Amino acid sequence: MTLPFEVGLVVRDLELMECFYRDAIGCRAERRSCVPASVGGPAGLGGELVVVWLRVPSGGCVKLVLPRSAPVSAHAAPWSAGRPGLSYLTFHLDDMDPVVAALPAAGARPLSDPVVVPARGRRISFWVDPEGNTVELVDERGGDSSVRHSN
Repeated sequence: MTLPFEVGLVVRDLELMECFYRDAIGCRAERRSCVPASVGGPAGLGGELVVVWLRVPSGGCVKLVLPRSAPVSAHAAPWSAGRPGLSYLTFHLDDMDPVVAALPAAGARPLSDPVVVPARGRRISFWVDPEGNTVELVDERGGDSSVRHSN
């Protein structure tokens, strides 16, 4: 491997999702590109795409992909342990509390009650982003969460 890992997320509303991952999660918009159908078609991507690269502070990248020739219309089902394919994106944070506090206003909803759960010396929190993708937050600090609200 020569670069940090990247993941592509197909979206319906590029602006909404870019704001969510930038403002609530803390990713940095790096670049935006239109992939023409002459490239996207032969590459197996279905045709023309708009792609936004969001750099994760730790070095990885989330690519938001908006298909132009075949708009995404189906709503994603909430996370299920039995569902094949990509289940969730995990973000490791020094302090998840400010992120957890910002997520509801950014259009996310928690998947657990309590929202932050102690797990093996860490704290974890699972959320659904505005388009139904599951996001896991991990805070290595462990112990009890200072954010104490329910769904």
